[in-house]
Amino acid sequence: MDMHFSPQILRRRLTLGLSAFALAALTTLAVGQETDLPDIGNPAGTIISIDDEYRIGLMIMRELRDENLVIEDPEVDEYVQSIGSRIAAQTPDGNRQFHYFPVSDPAINAFALPGGFIGVNYGTILASDNESELAGVLAHETAHVVQRHIARAIQAQSRQSLTTAAAILAAILIGAAGGGGQAVEGGIAAAEGMAIQQQINFTRGEEYEADRVGMGFLARAGFDPRGMPDFFEILSRRYGFTEARIPKFLMDHPVTSDRIAEARGRAAQYERPKKLVDSASYALIRERLRVLMASQDTDLKAYYGKRLETRYPPLSDQYGQALALLQRGHPTEAVEILEPLVAQHEGIILLHSALGQAQVASGQIHDGLTTFEHAESLFPRNVPLTIRYSEALMKAGQAKLAHTLLLDLFNNVEPTPAEIRMTALAASAAGDTGDAYYYMGEYHISSGNLPLASQQLQLALAEPNLTVVQRERFQARLDEVRDFLASERRAQREQEASNGGGGRSHMH
Repeated sequence: MDMHFSPQILRRRLTLGLSAFALAALTTLAVGQETDLPDIGNPAGTIISIDDEYRIGLMIMRELRDENLVIEDPEVDEYVQSIGSRIAAQTPDGNRQFHYFPVSDPAINAFALPGGFIGVNYGTILASDNESELAGVLAHETAHVVQRHIARAIQAQSRQSLTTAAAILAAILIGAAGGGGQAVEGGIAAAEGMAIQQQINFTRGEEYEADRVGMGFLARAGFDPRGMPDFFEILSRRYGFTEARIPKFLMDHPVTSDRIAEARGRAAQYERPKKLVDSASYALIRERLRVLMASQDTDLKAYYGKRLETRYPPLSDQYGQALALLQRGHPTEAVEILEPLVAQHEGIILLHSALGQAQVASGQIHDGLTTFEHAESLFPRNVPLTIRYSEALMKAGQAKLAHTLLLDLFNNVEPTPAEIRMTALAASAAGDTGDAYYYMGEYHISSGNLPLASQQLQLALAEPNLTVVQRERFQARLDEVRDFLASERRAQREQEASNGGGGRSHMH
């Protein structure tokens, strides 16, 4: 069956992947040029364009994934992105894309990367008391991106030599590979300190600006604007101001009583949403993270046993208990908890997915596939649900159906790199080796690794028994990748020649 990504999705994915690879050329340009920079207040004139910021951010994301610092869980990823998307929809940057992602760090922190990539540590999600507080953190970081504070700081400290800009970009990548968002910020500060003896940490004015602008996004997105000052105040009360105890978030985003008071005063200017209730997903995702990120020596059974002693235990704790049982090798017990929950709360996708997974894990394959099939009819093309359904189909030996299901999803919903990779695995399991190589090529394109993408596409073309459509599609994709690589090599040679050979990039 010759199913394939739509031309629009293919074109977009190639653009994103190739843009990441082009970062090396960007750095060569920065090292080799000395120019008078325009006024810092003009965002369009900063040394790093919005497109260039996106390229940098995409490459940092690749580094973070390589270091297993991004939580690759479809359910958590979709939830964080859904909250962020509500905020991003309120920004004036219609052409800018935002990607919000969960980070496998228990510290309370969040950070903004160049290009609209915003990470939030799972510790921050667990520390929040409601959805508006979590949204307030994301809104604050979104404002840092919209106001281009990182680009402004790089430009402000690079007036004497754009070599400084290249050093800062390198520090971002090194810091990301070494320790996630916190190291990113530290890496920027270290690189700048070498030349200026001054940190790049956001100034007090920029923090206030991010509060002010972010709160507007927060309120217009339908959240309680008090969520932002509430979260800051809760952290201040919980940790105090002793440096040894203060969380990283407060060190990166210093909170004073004046700042909290100003934020509260500003929040009071917005009308508070009436009867605001957290989504059901908020509490469930918090428990999902608690279970997924727990160490093996954590006694989850005792934790949930104590919390479930109440007469009417909350749904989130029952879900958490079921996940803990599933994670620790007791799927049959998880099924017993989840079956009545699904019957009582049929509109919650997370419960359907968990039940289907538990049934398959306990050997109830037919029941599990039936659960997924019914859920798919209720929530067609839901990404996490389709991923879990496909996993179950592959375990049941129905790889061809899983492949078809994934292709239908990815032809209609732009996938993440992890989802593209799973499509390749499904194709391989279904015996379609040509498509398996092709989608691995797409995976490497989405991650910005074009040499590997080229290799995978060549392997796809070497497969016998390809259809005419497959061969034409694979060849066209390989030609696109090769043309882009060739143009980048030409641009780099021209730049090096104009710089007398001294402008080689040290970033890879």
